[in-house]
Amino acid sequence: MHSDTKAPLALKLSAIGGLIFLLAPIALIFLYAFTTEEKSYQFPPPGLTLKWIGVTMGRDDVWQALGLSLKVAAIATVLAMVLGTLTAAAVARSRFFGREAISLLVILPIALPGIITGISLRSAFALLDIPFSTWTIVLGHTTFCIVVVYNNAVARFRRTSGSLIDAAMDLGADGVQTFRLVILPNIGTALMAGGMLAFALSFDEVIVTTFTAGNQSTLPIWMLEELVRPRQRPVTNVVAMAVVLVTVLPILAAYYLTRDGAETAGSEK
Repeated sequence: MHSDTKAPLALKLSAIGGLIFLLAPIALIFLYAFTTEEKSYQFPPPGLTLKWIGVTMGRDDVWQALGLSLKVAAIATVLAMVLGTLTAAAVARSRFFGREAISLLVILPIALPGIITGISLRSAFALLDIPFSTWTIVLGHTTFCIVVVYNNAVARFRRTSGSLIDAAMDLGADGVQTFRLVILPNIGTALMAGGMLAFALSFDEVIVTTFTAGNQSTLPIWMLEELVRPRQRPVTNVVAMAVVLVTVLPILAAYYLTRDGAETAGSEK
């Protein structure tokens, strides 16, 4: 039986206070994206204007940084979806020596501080004499994007009954047909959610990018440079507002895709 109980007033107020603490700085970013003041942050703003959106749209450096961020995030997400799914299938559906150790090693990059991952990658690139390029950024982002896809995929694999795969094989389906008709429909939403989360993480990543980008600037790196050498500060806030929107939308989509994830065919209870 399910009984509805009202939360105490103090608990409700605590929750509201926590949300305000988390969201108030983001609200200020949105507010100062429309201020008429160019060099300082006055509160309240002396006036509101839409001109900074037009100024931002006209700056080539913003578009170059945005293009690099989108390119890196897209490639890193595709690589993470392929490698993360294959790793999840091996761990969830096979029994072999060192399986748990492999599972731990896969999630290690996202558990470690980003600066450790960044320094390690930079040292490896220097040791192998690999010049900095878009691909060094992609490799850095893929290391933690794989974890997000892996976690989603392995959880869904474990909830999908192995008897479905056995039945498909017994009925004459080959490996490709079994994957396309049985496995993919059951793990598809988990893969999409993992891919969206991976894209969002890659798009706004800063620390690992700092060590793997060389002289290139993704959008978050561009924002840091603009804060150090302020020029038209509201433009930075407009870009930050866009980053928030680009990051939040995939996360919301991933949440709605996975909230009913327990309803898989033949799920093992």
